[in-house]
Amino acid sequence: MHSHGEVPRGDSTSIAENFGPVLFWIYDHPAWQMALLFTFGVAGFAVVGVLLFRRVFGAWLHRDDKVNEMVGFAMASFSMLYGLLLGLLAVAAYQGFADTSGLTDRESTVLATLYGATAALPDPIGNELQADLRRYTRNVIDVSWPEQRRGVIPTEAGEILESYLVRLHAFEPRSYREQNLQAEALGLANELVQIRRTRLLSVDGGIPEILWWVVVTGALINILLVWMLDMALATHVILSAMVGGFLGLVIFLVAAMDYPFRGEVSVGPDSFEFVYETIMARDANSAGAAAIAATKPNAPD
Repeated sequence: MHSHGEVPRGDSTSIAENFGPVLFWIYDHPAWQMALLFTFGVAGFAVVGVLLFRRVFGAWLHRDDKVNEMVGFAMASFSMLYGLLLGLLAVAAYQGFADTSGLTDRESTVLATLYGATAALPDPIGNELQADLRRYTRNVIDVSWPEQRRGVIPTEAGEILESYLVRLHAFEPRSYREQNLQAEALGLANELVQIRRTRLLSVDGGIPEILWWVVVTGALINILLVWMLDMALATHVILSAMVGGFLGLVIFLVAAMDYPFRGEVSVGPDSFEFVYETIMARDANSAGAAAIAATKPNAPD
């Protein structure tokens, strides 16, 4: 049976086990290294390829004086279609990244509001529920986020949220005011659960693998069309390097933002840290001091 805060997927789930994206490995390395690798790697491939292509196919291909005209026409048509595809993917990746960032900010805002609403409940239930929310927040920051960055859907925070909901449902109001406070807290808690579910769905919300194969194939065709042009060697090498390097950089950009919680270019838990430090930390310190004081033996009369 799944808890209120969980996506119905069972235990922690690794994206790599289910999807195995073509470019998944780039998230394990610094972004600047991957950007250089993609840019100079594809540029180097294009330069080596053009030298080999000219040696093997140059004389045979350029027997017709109109080769450049035909290749140029094909490049214009194909580049337009491929550029449109890359542009749409880049916009989709950025929009997904921005939406996930906004969703995270909204989740932390609802959490802060719920914490304030819980504080209005009578003790001891109010303190107990606030302690649950502090544990939930610390778990999201310290446990859930590292797991999300590894491509694992976290479950522990959902169990803490489940504990909060059980306590809140079990509370029996003694006045109309307490009944309203409980209803407000339940509404906010349910909203928090829904937003959290959406966040967890974003952990594996990437571009389908088949589209990556289309992107890679299109890049190879673009580079091949450049190789087929007839021009001076130096110009041919420079043009191939420029086209290859730019294609590699754009592909890296799309891949870096594809999974919004993965890698160095990712959505962080900053909003949760802000909520904890500005709203919850003082209560946590007070609760800790009270617990220490309670464990000390009473001074003799």
